Amino acid sequence: MLHLRVIVPSDRSQAVVDLLSADPAVTHVIVLPGAGRVPPGDVVLCDVVREGADGILVALREMGVDRAGGIAVEGVDVTLSAAAERAGRAAPGLGTDAVVWDEVARKTGEETRLSATYLALITLATIIAGIGVLLDQPILIVGAMVVGPEFGPLAALSVALVRWRRPIIRRSATALLVGFVVAMAVTVLSTWALTAAGLIDRGMLLADRPLTDFIWRPDALSWVVGFLAGVAGMLSVTSNKSGSLVGVLISVTTVPAAANVAVALAYRVPDEAVGSALQLLINLAAIVLAGVLTLLVQRLWWSRITAGRQPRPPRPARSGRTRAEVGSARG
Repeated sequence: MLHLRVIVPSDRSQAVVDLLSADPAVTHVIVLPGAGRVPPGDVVLCDVVREGADGILVALREMGVDRAGGIAVEGVDVTLSAAAERAGRAAPGLGTDAVVWDEVARKTGEETRLSATYLALITLATIIAGIGVLLDQPILIVGAMVVGPEFGPLAALSVALVRWRRPIIRRSATALLVGFVVAMAVTVLSTWALTAAGLIDRGMLLADRPLTDFIWRPDALSWVVGFLAGVAGMLSVTSNKSGSLVGVLISVTTVPAAANVAVALAYRVPDEAVGSALQLLINLAAIVLAGVLTLLVQRLWWSRITAGRQPRPPRPARSGRTRAEVGSARG
């Protein structure tokens, strides 16, 4: 369930209240006249089940509430309410299958900014993966996958392609391109520095590495794994189950492949550099394609659910009369 806090100009307040009150997916409607200060207006609070939230948000935006006032959305972990249970029964479908597009767009849109933190994380992850490649240590590869923040821009790119938001497409692509280029450049420098310090050498890259050589030898399974990871990652975003995102990050080889490119370039091993670059491109393309297809299927699936199943009217609340009152009424 989601909690909505709406600030609306007083002359539109009644229309918003009527909209919310008429929708069976909405409950706990509260009106605070004149409580809004910046921007000024009435404050309307309500709870809405996830399966009905997208329609409500679209209707509020069509009324211009987001421009004249404001809409805030936050998740509700626990709700103890018979009214909330009735709202859940009245709304079609299940909350875990519903896609709240504004929520997804905002969540992924934050990951498109080329921030210092993003560059630092992807650079550190690539350096760690580069050391893991040379030492043939899968645990370091897994750690780099968890640290790497690249799935954020990839998810944002998928959402932007489905909704065709060109500015977000450009920002996401820029974050990915600049992030990987900077990370690989710094990894090349760190490889040279560690070599000069005598901690690593070119022979480590050329030696047999049975545990990590898959990183620069792409095959059909590379595409399959990347595609499946992209599906799982997008489902974790749309269903608001971020816990499964960690499992996605350790299932693909984007950051490790970029690290192998950097190390191979530092030691002038072109065949590994080319193979790792191909692995990186395969995984990036597979994840984006999987994300786009997942969103399209979800949108089609949800539109059929909402179109083919009319919301059930909420059950009337019990009167709460005592047995004595019932008996006297019968008498």
